[in-house]
Amino acid sequence: MIIHLKAIPLEGSRSFEFSLNEDWWQSEEPHNGQDIGLQGPVQVRLKIYRAVNKYVVEGSFEGTLRLSCDRCLRIYPEKIKNDFRVIMAPSSPDMKESEVELAEDDMDVGLIRDEEIDAGEIVREQIYLSLPIKSLCRDDCPGLCPVCGIDLSEKTCQCNKTQGHPGFQKLKKLTVKGE
Repeated sequence: MIIHLKAIPLEGSRSFEFSLNEDWWQSEEPHNGQDIGLQGPVQVRLKIYRAVNKYVVEGSFEGTLRLSCDRCLRIYPEKIKNDFRVIMAPSSPDMKESEVELAEDDMDVGLIRDEEIDAGEIVREQIYLSLPIKSLCRDDCPGLCPVCGIDLSEKTCQCNKTQGHPGFQKLKKLTVKGE
């Protein structure tokens, strides 16, 4: 959703409410090796106001993502809900991104091009930032067997998991004097 800055009043704010459906989310590249998708629409609320020569975007979103478990690789739904605040500043038309030298205070400021804000990209970035560090279908997920690869939450296997690497077998015979 593109928001033209001319629609934002000089004083006060402007609010937007919209939903993003499943086909909006096209993950260009997997996040941490996993493909992410939406499961149903994401409800978005934004409020944009001017602050001196910058724009402040305050918002929230709520929906359900489709993630794959880091242990068993099963696809599962993950509810997401987050509030955020983003500061946007206009860039000069002749400025290239590679030429910009940023101060530490500028690291949290997004650049506006062509007098418009892409609200969809802001929400996409905030969704990525709200993802769990470790995606688990449930806290006690046993994952996959490291030997045969069977999903241990569905079946048990007969693999010998105590064997370990064959290079360490001689260490089992090692004894320490004085114990």
